[in-house]
Amino acid sequence: MIDTSKYHVLYDGECGFCNFWVEWILKNDSKNQFLFASLQSEFGQMFLEERGLPQYEYSTLYLWKPESFYLTKSDAVFKIAAIIGGKYKLLSYLSVLPKFLRNPFYDLISKNRQKLAAQKCYMPTPEERKKFLS
Repeated sequence: MIDTSKYHVLYDGECGFCNFWVEWILKNDSKNQFLFASLQSEFGQMFLEERGLPQYEYSTLYLWKPESFYLTKSDAVFKIAAIIGGKYKLLSYLSVLPKFLRNPFYDLISKNRQKLAAQKCYMPTPEERKKFLS
């Protein structure tokens, strides 16, 4: 059953840069508001298929609140910052910039994400593993 009370972050599970940011969210999610699934997982593939999104394109981050909304790219990044709150909420104020300025910057980072971070294996704690959907 899908937990409708949590925000779901869907990301490229084979990307070191993406995994770095998942780790960052885990460490800053003091209110336990997020669950995670790689786009390559069964859950991720089902999410993409149900919305008619490309199933083998993993360059976009998705933030999904079941029964409410899903956001992509810079919208997802800024919403995550707002949800985490505190000093990170300041980042969310950049969402006032128009998408035609924000998303090309997001796409540039996405295109070069493999180069931006060395592949590293993060091993979530047993408590953090409960937040990952398969």
